[in-house]
Amino acid sequence: MRRGASFCLLFSLSLVLLGFVQAKPNYNEALAKSILFFQGQRSGRLPGSQQLAWRSDSGLSDGLFAHVDLTGGYYDAGDNVKFNFPMAFTTTMLSWSTLEYGKRMGPELPNARAAIRWATDYLLKCATATPGKLYVGVGDPNVDHKCWERPEDMDTVRTVFSVSARSPGSDVAGETAAALAAASMVFRKVDRKYSALLLRTARKVFQFAMQYQGAYSDSLGSAVCPFYCSYSGYKDELLWGAAWLFRATNEMSYYNIFKSLGADDQPDLFSWDNKYAGVHVLLSRRALLNNDKNFEQFEGEAESFMCRILPNSPYKTTQYTQGGLMYKLPESNLQYVTSITFLLTTYAKYMKATRHTFNCGNLLVTPNSLLYVAKRQVDYILGENPIRMSYMVGFGPNFPKRIHHRGSSLPSLASHPQAIGCDSGFEPFFHSANPNPNILTGAIVGGPNQNDGYPDERSDYSHSEPATYINAAMVGPLAYFAATLN
Repeated sequence: MRRGASFCLLFSLSLVLLGFVQAKPNYNEALAKSILFFQGQRSGRLPGSQQLAWRSDSGLSDGLFAHVDLTGGYYDAGDNVKFNFPMAFTTTMLSWSTLEYGKRMGPELPNARAAIRWATDYLLKCATATPGKLYVGVGDPNVDHKCWERPEDMDTVRTVFSVSARSPGSDVAGETAAALAAASMVFRKVDRKYSALLLRTARKVFQFAMQYQGAYSDSLGSAVCPFYCSYSGYKDELLWGAAWLFRATNEMSYYNIFKSLGADDQPDLFSWDNKYAGVHVLLSRRALLNNDKNFEQFEGEAESFMCRILPNSPYKTTQYTQGGLMYKLPESNLQYVTSITFLLTTYAKYMKATRHTFNCGNLLVTPNSLLYVAKRQVDYILGENPIRMSYMVGFGPNFPKRIHHRGSSLPSLASHPQAIGCDSGFEPFFHSANPNPNILTGAIVGGPNQNDGYPDERSDYSHSEPATYINAAMVGPLAYFAATLN
């Protein structure tokens, strides 16, 4: 235990030396806002309970080109496109957060369920509207990205994209199955009929993913690339889908599937594209909490991942900025930070429940070793960083004011009833140095650069654009720290 304690002490001392120790953030407030954010990304007809009042109905004819109803769901980031691959991952992560930390969410639990259901209602339409097809997106990204207009004003073509036996998409289908299976457990005790529908549909979509194997990037080309190409291939989504269906059903047929898929990669990140680390942590739960020897392989793989992340590990492959932030890639780095932080927190939770420790070489790792790093990332995002910038919009005294987001940067319908066309949004709104008129409360942006700097420029989408999957992975850690430290 000495090595684990010394690790925690050294990490604490390093934070003191860097000058970041201050009153802890209000995690309850951050949790509430992280979930509220999803209301700002809604597509479709908005309910009377909509709190972000500057948003209005949009995309009400989505699906018309295919003669189906594909209204609803979420816009992925700062544009007006519905990409199902990242949306399904967002849904899986919101569901996993709720399954692991729902009892710690307090009054936010119904809001988390509502955020999940807004996505699953749409995903169900996509999976069941046309036999033999899975709809995977609405809106032509190449056209949409040339416009700067409110979702309420959209006049770009709302092309519908799908995968099928002839044009397979095992990656997007596997992720959709994972999302529906995970969500089925969220609703199991509160809406059994809906839960059963989600699980039944998840089974069918996963069967489709397995039967007609292929990458959706190959089938759909420029409709999804370079925006959300499946760079890691589709095997990780098949593993992910099987793992979630196994957790939802406890059926050995799904266990046999992910065992039959064979050895997998050992990455040092986790994202909407690469699910391997998530699979390992999800399945390690069975080894740690159920003492099931059949899952020890995944426990070992999960711990190998942690050893690649921890800053003091001899096997570390993860860079940290001078201010203490994990730094994986230049574009939208916080998506990797929040996803990895979720895995750190969740594996620590499993370890705590069983008083488990492991080693990275000669470094003894305790649950608190992981939680120190996780908390450091959460606190950095919430403002404990060299420039005292909260990267969550509307949280703290200093947060991004010029985020790369069409709805936030353009005047609302209430203040500007006249339509703002495709090109009309650039001048004076996109190029304006003024703060965005509408606050997208809770949105977590792409984050600072490798030097802990943040210019707060609307055109700098790599750093100033929020995304649903950045927030979704943050909900779990926020719920954990809200219940533990606030």
